[in-house]
Amino acid sequence: MTRTSDPHDLPGADPHTGNRLIDPVTGYDTTGHDWGGIQELNTPFPKIAAIALLLTFIYAVIAWILLPAWPTGRDYTRGLWGLDQGRMARDGYQAVDTVRQGWLTHFTTPDFAALKSDPLLMAQAMPAAARLFADNCAACHGAAGAGGPGFPALDDADWLWGGEPETVAETIAIGINAAEDSRVAEMPVFDWLEPADRQALATHVAALPKGEAPADSPGAALFAENCASCHGDGGTGGLMAGAPSLTDDAVIYGQDEATILTTLKQGRRGFMPAWNQRLTPAEVNLLALYVSTLPEAKP
Repeated sequence: MTRTSDPHDLPGADPHTGNRLIDPVTGYDTTGHDWGGIQELNTPFPKIAAIALLLTFIYAVIAWILLPAWPTGRDYTRGLWGLDQGRMARDGYQAVDTVRQGWLTHFTTPDFAALKSDPLLMAQAMPAAARLFADNCAACHGAAGAGGPGFPALDDADWLWGGEPETVAETIAIGINAAEDSRVAEMPVFDWLEPADRQALATHVAALPKGEAPADSPGAALFAENCASCHGDGGTGGLMAGAPSLTDDAVIYGQDEATILTTLKQGRRGFMPAWNQRLTPAEVNLLALYVSTLPEAKP
């Protein structure tokens, strides 16, 4: 025999009559669940959700057949369309590189003045040059070439080795203190000076950017005897021998007295890698032209 359920026990039934309770607003049965005065309705599954699930299933089956989908160990199923995003990416890169090589060949043995006077070529080349700078130089010299602690600014008129594109290209190619054929620059140690003399010299150098360094002070005499041969009379630099100007704000290591005393006691020896092993000659020349224009682009 089959036992018939008592209608009074059905969810959503009136406990007195056994009839289903109907929500007067929607007309749906209730489940009998009450959540803080809110009745839970026994609503049917939405048709639009059922249709969406069906369409998703159909799309998945079609995609499995047409597109690369299933891994098979070290490989995968190619699908009827045989799409390969790796090959598509390589083809896209090759197309871009072909266009790039068309204008980059002008920089192999460049006439920088002629290149700079060609607006169409510069419009093609400078975005690529900016990308080269961001990838290879910005980590040390800053995104806009403003320099930072230990690295010279490239956006002003004070160049350690010269700011002409030809000179910049040579510096980029061979580096500084990087190999036997690199440029060589080193701040010697002045620990042989008496502490009082080092302090007087540090005080003088720290006052140079402010224009407050007396010309007749003991520090000025010490500077003329020991520093002017590299940094120039008055510390203005510009001798293109790797010694920076000491009279502007773009100092490499800092120009407060404590930092200058550290420099005098320990010396400095900067380093820039040679990029001729990583960049092609055309890329070096392109980057050099870009760097030489940074002072013009500075606000």
